[in-house]
Amino acid sequence: MPQRIPDDAGLPELTLRGVVLGAVITLLFTASNVYLGLKVGLTFASAIPAAVISMAVLRRVAGANKLENNMVQTQASAAGTLSAIIFVLPGLLMIGYWQGFPFWQTTAICAIGGILGVLYTIPLRRVMVVQSDLPYPEGIAAAEILEVGSRDATTPDAARAADDGQRGAGGAKDEPGAREILLGGIVAAGFSIASGGLRVLADSISVWFSVGRAAFQLSTGFSLALVGAGYLVGIVGGVAMLIGTLIAWGIAVPWLTSITPAEAGQSLADAGMVLWSDKVRFIGAGTIGIAAVWTLATLFKPMLIGIRTSLGAMRGDQGAFRDQARTERDLPAGIILALTVALLVLLTVVFAIFLHGAAPQLAGAAFWTLTLGSVLFAGVFGFLIAAACGYMAGLVGSSSSPISGIGIVAVILVSLLLLGFTAVSDAFDVLDPAVARMLPTALALFVTSVILAVAAISNDNLQDLKTGYLVGATPWRQQVALIIGCVVGALVIPPVLSLLYNAYGFAGAMPREGMDPGQALGAPQASLMTAIVRGVFSHDLEWTMIVIGLAIGAVLIGVDEWLRRRGARHAYRCWRWESASTCRRASTCRW
Repeated sequence: MPQRIPDDAGLPELTLRGVVLGAVITLLFTASNVYLGLKVGLTFASAIPAAVISMAVLRRVAGANKLENNMVQTQASAAGTLSAIIFVLPGLLMIGYWQGFPFWQTTAICAIGGILGVLYTIPLRRVMVVQSDLPYPEGIAAAEILEVGSRDATTPDAARAADDGQRGAGGAKDEPGAREILLGGIVAAGFSIASGGLRVLADSISVWFSVGRAAFQLSTGFSLALVGAGYLVGIVGGVAMLIGTLIAWGIAVPWLTSITPAEAGQSLADAGMVLWSDKVRFIGAGTIGIAAVWTLATLFKPMLIGIRTSLGAMRGDQGAFRDQARTERDLPAGIILALTVALLVLLTVVFAIFLHGAAPQLAGAAFWTLTLGSVLFAGVFGFLIAAACGYMAGLVGSSSSPISGIGIVAVILVSLLLLGFTAVSDAFDVLDPAVARMLPTALALFVTSVILAVAAISNDNLQDLKTGYLVGATPWRQQVALIIGCVVGALVIPPVLSLLYNAYGFAGAMPREGMDPGQALGAPQASLMTAIVRGVFSHDLEWTMIVIGLAIGAVLIGVDEWLRRRGARHAYRCWRWESASTCRRASTCRW
């Protein structure tokens, strides 16, 4: 385990140079996460690579230490995690509500949602990080990396001597991972130039063929960005994606093409892609949705504990902050409550501007009902989700948490609430018919973007606080670093989104005529959530496909639970037999 810095150590933590370095790393990893998320719907937790880069840079500066490195990776990981908001926001361009990404609206929605995610989970730190035995895989891994790469003033003499002995005859220790990161970046850049600019290499191959009336697609792609992201996500996530691919393209698309007559003049590939877009991906939505609901259901008791702890912390003693040890000081409850109220007021302003910009005729009770109702739903549902996401991050890690599923559940709930409002309100009668049809869809996506920002940051926050707990960081300083990371990430995301949109376009939203649709970024989650919202309001949602997805998800959950319990029984048996020194001779012992 990492060596914990004692409470009485006077080491610098939240420094100006650390904040600047964290902002630079934020720019790199946010841009990478935004691009990957728009291209293939996959993001990665950036805490570990951020820690490696921070150590490689700061160890060359006098006075740098493990706690300062921890603050840098905390800030950078929060900003990188905030990029999950791209799973929703591009939908506003796909429906034609936005023609680009308004800087201040996009920045505000990212910053407010992210900071709320930080504030909601601060009261959970003690019960879920300090007093819990949750594994927090990425938080522990980041702490181990910080320990390996650190050389600070608290290192014991024996450990320092052993460290010096490892330096070799040259007296210089290898930078931990810096050369590998630099080499990987150079190789990836070279491949991108060869495949994108020079067209020397192909980054994907796709072949369609038919067996009877069933259409099959065999496709392969090669991207060093995806290789790196897959390595960070891990084998479990990769296997899950492979199973989903086999179900979609090995079973669902061939089955649907065999029973659905193709339109006149429609090619095999076009018919298959239309069926995938209009039907098959809703199977995935159902599967993701039930996975999220199942996860929330299994975490219902811990979530209640977390909510009760949060409410109890709000009633805490303000004077206790000065009496606590350095490593036990969270932001005071009064500051947390004041910031939360201020952010909800700002969120009200943002929603009001969002609604007024497209429907200035909408006023009075209907306007404020939509505005305040949206803020109330985002605030309350975000608070509930924050506790669940914090627990999920501790259990399976940030990269494996079902954020997409939470987004799907949220967007369906918001759409149903707005559908009920529009059914009983005649306020939309004064609007242009096109605006009246578009506005509820846009508002549902906008509200969901706030909830997704809260969920993503809550997912990352406790992971970082676990790292800080293991290395002996000051919690309130780390929480300030998380807030800074949210602000920096919120400032970076809009220009990166605008740059990618104008360079490639999104599927169903091209900024200029004549652009190559084949080069457009798919934005799969945003496209799926947009299709779900449109289906809810137009009353033609593919419920049959969603129910099929729910059934597939239920079967997979049942198989997973059976394997987990079976594995637990064998693990217990082997432990019992090993304790009797007979496990090695037992032929039925599988573990």
